[in-house]
Amino acid sequence: MSAKVIVIIPAYNEEDSIEQTVRNIKAATNIDYIVVNDGSKDRTRELLDKNKFNHIDLPINLGIGGAMQTGYQYALDHNYDYAIQLDADGQHNPADLMNLIDEIRTTDNDMVIGSRFVEQSAYKGTLSRRIGIYYFYRFIHLLTKMKITDPTSGYRIVNRKIIESFSKYYPTDYPEVEVLVNLARKNYKIKEIKVEMNQRQGGKSSITPKKSIYYMFKVTYISLVRSVF
Repeated sequence: MSAKVIVIIPAYNEEDSIEQTVRNIKAATNIDYIVVNDGSKDRTRELLDKNKFNHIDLPINLGIGGAMQTGYQYALDHNYDYAIQLDADGQHNPADLMNLIDEIRTTDNDMVIGSRFVEQSAYKGTLSRRIGIYYFYRFIHLLTKMKITDPTSGYRIVNRKIIESFSKYYPTDYPEVEVLVNLARKNYKIKEIKVEMNQRQGGKSSITPKKSIYYMFKVTYISLVRSVF
């Protein structure tokens, strides 16, 4: 029997890109998807309804953590074997979906991350973003001895064990790094494979320079506390 796979797409104010993102997924593969509309204040919900895209509407904005936990609970309730996070802004290329699926199905890894840096790719980020990514690469390695070249990548596939875990608890905001530290401490197996990232197809990133600094301090503090206690 073939494995059941679902793509979880958290979306907050993504009216500029959500239609094309879902269409690209449907054009690339026939696997299931669910959009988690995280209390958007723009036309995201209207466009999801208009196109009859599969979606869940959250009544208020819970943030990326709450949206993803909702998606993992949906995946658990509907007996999916694997769940993939894919951003609504069009940066994650659906052409890489099958590579992620094939990698996790043919190995004993619990999570496979789509990385911009594990091999050379066309990705060119800002200097500040690349500095932040390198900082978290070193930080995770210090805490766990695990080398993750792209720790802030949200393009990830997980197996049912992690779906069950994430449905019970998922960090509320900026969860990518905290999740990796938590999983490494529990001896889950994690691997990276190369993916290509697109430019954001519309809207604005929620990560401003001030939020980036807050992100680095918050994740560092929480991860250090959890590593001790």
